[in-house]
Amino acid sequence: MKPNFSLRLRLFNLNCWGIPYLSKHRADRMKRLGDFLNMESFDLALLEEVWSEQDFQYLRQKLSPTYPAAHYFRSGVIGSGLCIFSKHPIQEFTQHVYTLNGYPYMIHHGDWFCGKAVGLLVLRLGGLELNAYVTHLHAEYSRQKDIYLTHRVAQAWELAQFIHHTSKKADVVLLCGDLNLHPKDLGCRLLKEWTGLHDAYLETRDFKGSEEGCTMVPENCYVNQRELEPFPFGIRIDYVLYKAVSGFYISCKTLRTTTGRDPHSGTPLSDHEALMATLCVRHSPPQHIPSPTHGPAERSPLISILKEAWTELDLGVAQARWWASFAGYVIGLGLLLLALLCALAAGGGVREVAILLWTPSVGLLLGAGAVYLFHMQEAKGLSRARAELQHVLGRAREAQDLGPESQPALPLGQQEGDGTEEQ
Repeated sequence: MKPNFSLRLRLFNLNCWGIPYLSKHRADRMKRLGDFLNMESFDLALLEEVWSEQDFQYLRQKLSPTYPAAHYFRSGVIGSGLCIFSKHPIQEFTQHVYTLNGYPYMIHHGDWFCGKAVGLLVLRLGGLELNAYVTHLHAEYSRQKDIYLTHRVAQAWELAQFIHHTSKKADVVLLCGDLNLHPKDLGCRLLKEWTGLHDAYLETRDFKGSEEGCTMVPENCYVNQRELEPFPFGIRIDYVLYKAVSGFYISCKTLRTTTGRDPHSGTPLSDHEALMATLCVRHSPPQHIPSPTHGPAERSPLISILKEAWTELDLGVAQARWWASFAGYVIGLGLLLLALLCALAAGGGVREVAILLWTPSVGLLLGAGAVYLFHMQEAKGLSRARAELQHVLGRAREAQDLGPESQPALPLGQQEGDGTEEQ
């Protein structure tokens, strides 16, 4: 690779709010989105909530002259809603579906049926290997009573682990998507701290867009205004995150967001605001890397966040096991009730009543069985994530106790070479 190697990447990210039959003006918005992407000619366009595969095929056909490479990530009953359009050839792609994704009996929320996931594309640009991730985590619905907090923390950890284990050969890592996490939320802090990813909004020196970089704003006519009442400027839950490994520097030169209106027609493209970032990557010659000097004070943020996440998952495991136990008791009572009804029906005394109660009793038994199986699966999924966190937490504490001389390697991206100071 040439010593003066440099690369400019223009990225676009948007949660498209493309729910068939429910999202307002979906077809018109998809058409205008395609026109906008063709006109701007980004290197990568990463989209979420493209729930209809017909919408993806429409965009693929419309964008093919500008973005010849595209992929739609399929999962769940409805689909992940994730897709990527690229000006550059796709070398590889894969995806990971999150183990936990809400509750099947919360039908009105629908996340469980979607199969939320993280998608990965591998691109090679001028000798540089780039991993581009797109994801969409579970929605919050209620900040005051967030029954999905544990699942979202588990998803954030799975996402961080997936990036950590799949990006070891990458020179540059990009993550875009709707995390459904505020910047100071536990899941967001855990993701950034463990992967070493940098937030484009916090790193760029040239930002234009909505107040505080918010991606759901009151000015957007599609937003539920009641949900944003506690947040006068809106909320920031969509992100462009990035890092580079040793030997490369990466910086965010510009970051733009829409501000509740389409830049051309005035009508929003979605209920979320689009993110448009320009990243610059340049080669850095090998340098002498001094011994790490991270002491207890520097390591404590990671340890604190890991402990906080472990505690949240531990509470989730206890709750999942409680629901499984409750369902188990209901199953036992249901079996006793069925035995009693069979005895009454055989005796002939109240046969009509016994037969009448048979169907709801069987329904109760099957429902309790389904709840038991789901929450047992939930408990195992949370226990697995908790065990991983426990191991990482133990390693971090060992590093803190041993001091700088014997510290293990930091997670990828927390070493020399992220280059975010090179603005």
